[in-house]
Amino acid sequence: MKNTKLSVNDISQKLLAGDVVALSRAITLIESKKNTDQKLADRLLKKIVPHTGHSLRIGITGSPGVGKSTFIEAFGKHITSLGKKVAVLAIDPSSAKTKGSILGDRTRMEELSKDAKAFIRPTATGTSLGGVADKTRETILLCEAAGFEIIIVETVGVGQSETAVRNMVDFFLLLQLAGAGDELQGIKKGIMEMADAIVITKADGENEKKAKQAQTEFFQALHLFQPSTSAWQPKVLTTSALQKKGIEEVWKMIQSFQLHTAKNGFFNKNREQQKLEWFHESIQLQLKERFFKSKKEVAKMKSLEKKIVNGEMIPSKAAEEFVLSSIRKR
Repeated sequence: MKNTKLSVNDISQKLLAGDVVALSRAITLIESKKNTDQKLADRLLKKIVPHTGHSLRIGITGSPGVGKSTFIEAFGKHITSLGKKVAVLAIDPSSAKTKGSILGDRTRMEELSKDAKAFIRPTATGTSLGGVADKTRETILLCEAAGFEIIIVETVGVGQSETAVRNMVDFFLLLQLAGAGDELQGIKKGIMEMADAIVITKADGENEKKAKQAQTEFFQALHLFQPSTSAWQPKVLTTSALQKKGIEEVWKMIQSFQLHTAKNGFFNKNREQQKLEWFHESIQLQLKERFFKSKKEVAKMKSLEKKIVNGEMIPSKAAEEFVLSSIRKR
């Protein structure tokens, strides 16, 4: 037990000193499903929490093929060229059958992965919905404790459940391809409403003219939505990651957002609300886990499942009976 305690202290000290090996070990620890590792992870997080909260958290999403990794690499290199440290949490989708994941973002961001001021952590989504991994929030805190000033969370792509990342970042960026006339119809309204900015990617060569047209159409579409609670007017920019065009403008825009929301108090209020969201989500998750760890609860659930399949009960009524019976036992 004594050695274990020293091990946690050692990891936390190295982590706070900016040791990326210690950061990787810490992330692996918090992602572990073992009870012993979870207890160690809790102690580690308690030690580093006072050293967190100082970063700018940026969420980046977009449909597969939009060029997220290419954009993030160019964007990340620009940030490190300014002397800042950037951490990229690249979330890869897990297979529903094998639970495995390709985790290929280090390969796709080869240049950035070699940058001494950058840290890339590819992570599988596991059982989590919302385009993020189970322990994304904790990983953000660990990266902040390690001295990373910019945290980028790259989600798996755009879908109905891809909005969870919005509740854990300061700035939410949506990447889109040119040809807005067709794509505009297929974009989830919820995603666009939550975006602080839209960036049209691959705006080079023959696509440049289409990108400019898409920029105009998206900008007009954004004006149809209700004003955001941050009082920030979402922007639409064009970029070419290959030609390094528009990358600096995106960074300046994000800085403007940070200054704007810091002045009107939204930045801190949003962070406070996100902590409460995390708290409420954790309650639901832990209650669910406790139910499934009990053999009696599992047996009760199986019994109710049979009644549902046989048409004896509707799912909502069965769920009510399950919850009420569990409460009575306590």
